[in-house]
Amino acid sequence: MKTEFQLDQAKEALKNGGTILYPTDTIWGLGCDATNEEACQEIMRIKNRPEHKSFVLLADSFQMIEKYIPDFPAVCYDIVDLSESPLTIIYPNAKGLAPSVVAEDGSVGIRLTKDPICLALIRSMRKPLVSTSANLSGLPFPTCFDDVEASIKENVTAIVNERLTEKCTAPSKIIKIGLDSSVKVIRG
Repeated sequence: MKTEFQLDQAKEALKNGGTILYPTDTIWGLGCDATNEEACQEIMRIKNRPEHKSFVLLADSFQMIEKYIPDFPAVCYDIVDLSESPLTIIYPNAKGLAPSVVAEDGSVGIRLTKDPICLALIRSMRKPLVSTSANLSGLPFPTCFDDVEASIKENVTAIVNERLTEKCTAPSKIIKIGLDSSVKVIRG
């Protein structure tokens, strides 16, 4: 297993195009700079993930999201404010991101996070952070660090050594917003 790094080493790994294993506001995730295609491809390799599947991203603010979503639907401000649990919103017409994080229809799923570890990582890069479940493609998501496959732990650049013994909650809810502000529940 890789050495478990302090948060500062994980930040450095992200800045240098590396991949990380880290606790999120929902479950353990694999992450990288969402604008770095090589790093995103490495996560797909680590997970054995099909290329046609896009990623969820974490952002620290609406301002960050708006930088990558030119037609930002105003209804999203209210939806996020009213949500009582972590919520990923799939936005249309993403730009400025690595091609593999964007779905075939040009959309991308982004969640605003309040988690202090995630915020520290995002703010160190000043870019969105990939947040895909830390499991091999097709297998259940891990409920704690010990459930993460050894091959994943061995293949990431850094592991954030925080909350190693805590159980995870569950993946976020997911909704999709259309250009006409229509809302579709993907995962409730």
